Amino acid sequence: MAILKIAQMGHPILRQVADPIDPNAITDAAVQHLIGEMYETMLDADGAGIAAPQVHCSVRLVICTFEDGVTVLINPVITPLSDEKISSWEGCLSVEGMRAMVERHAEIRIQYYDQTGTQHDRIMKDWNAIVAQHECDHLDGILYVERCDPKTLSFNTEFSKYAAGLGEE
Repeated sequence: MAILKIAQMGHPILRQVADPIDPNAITDAAVQHLIGEMYETMLDADGAGIAAPQVHCSVRLVICTFEDGVTVLINPVITPLSDEKISSWEGCLSVEGMRAMVERHAEIRIQYYDQTGTQHDRIMKDWNAIVAQHECDHLDGILYVERCDPKTLSFNTEFSKYAAGLGEE
């Protein structure tokens, strides 16, 4: 497997709505190869997740590290289950060296196919919901910097020095 180049903010692929993957093609060699390379790239970059558009492939595929392990989400559909929101510090492999406070739905329903083509319907809360929403935003051409509190946007080097002044608890 190869480590793929990660698109950075400003690259047009990060602003596109990704195409769905034909469920009948999920087990094809091309999709399986992409999953493997994305996984290796995510590990190499020390990410909590990665979306196909981040590696220059505009399809609806993400890999997320949830509390119960790594999960492949193909053609995910997210439905918020309440108006309750939670805030957390987010960074992104496509916005290198920065982070900010982002408010997201605290509880979601997510429907998706896994890497074997099996359909899933799960309820996610807190950390898992945050990761899923962040990665799935990439499939709609949205970066976390569009959802963040702009007053908290910080370079990682400054964040480590001044986090308390940025609202870090």
